Amino acid sequence: MKTVIQRAGKTALYVGGQLISQIPRGLVVYIGVKAGDTKMQAEQTAKKIAWLRIFEDENGKMNLSVGAVGGEILLVSQFTLYGDLSRGYRPSFSTAERPELAKPLYEYTAECLRGYGITVKTGIFGADMKIEQYNDGPVSVIYEV
Repeated sequence: MKTVIQRAGKTALYVGGQLISQIPRGLVVYIGVKAGDTKMQAEQTAKKIAWLRIFEDENGKMNLSVGAVGGEILLVSQFTLYGDLSRGYRPSFSTAERPELAKPLYEYTAECLRGYGITVKTGIFGADMKIEQYNDGPVSVIYEV
């Protein structure tokens, strides 16, 4: 499982021109599921995201988690994180999990994050999503388990 975790301000996700989800402040997490991933990877990923100290404290040091600042998470499925560019110019997605197996793990990751008391919004798995994102910092971290 691979994630790109970005600290963000107001972010909105649209599908077909309709607003699906939005967060006022928190993390936008793009998540890709690799072939063979299990609930164990989802649990480890959720724990890492929930406790990740990526927000500044009163001294300007990145020392606070999304929950500590009252932020929310927008969790967005993105199989293209497993795009392989080692051959040619067209990415191969052969290491990404099949949608029927990836979707339950994506949903389970959201459930695990909610278990930490964090408000989690999602996109629509497999949809063509448009995202208006206000990057804060910008701060982006890549995590793979």
